Amino acid sequence: MSVLHPQGWTPPIGYANGIVVPAGRIVFIAGQVGWNAQQQFRSEDLVPQFEQALENVLAVLAQAGGKPNHICRMTAYCIDRPAYLAGRSQLGRIWKRLMGAHYPAMSMIFVADLLDHPAKIELEATAVIPVET
Repeated sequence: MSVLHPQGWTPPIGYANGIVVPAGRIVFIAGQVGWNAQQQFRSEDLVPQFEQALENVLAVLAQAGGKPNHICRMTAYCIDRPAYLAGRSQLGRIWKRLMGAHYPAMSMIFVADLLDHPAKIELEATAVIPVET
């Protein structure tokens, strides 16, 4: 997996503009919200929901034999822009603990609502697990 960074562009912070991946097994991970395995929310706050949603993404990926660094694309849908901006440092610490220094191509989209209440954020991802040689 290689990061695509056009010459002369200012480096992005916390994401990659693009990723190129050699052949491998593609894993599509549906939107994951901040509930636990029993579909129960333990918090109505954005930061703990983000942590649980990212853990959920990684659990689905692990089921396919993947690791965090195999994620090449992630989209976040969030209903609370002020809470996201206020929590960026906490979100960054959670990201580094769970994902390390791996930053896939990402989009953050602010939406009016999410299906599963009281969800504040939903994460979906695509990963490519390298072919074993």
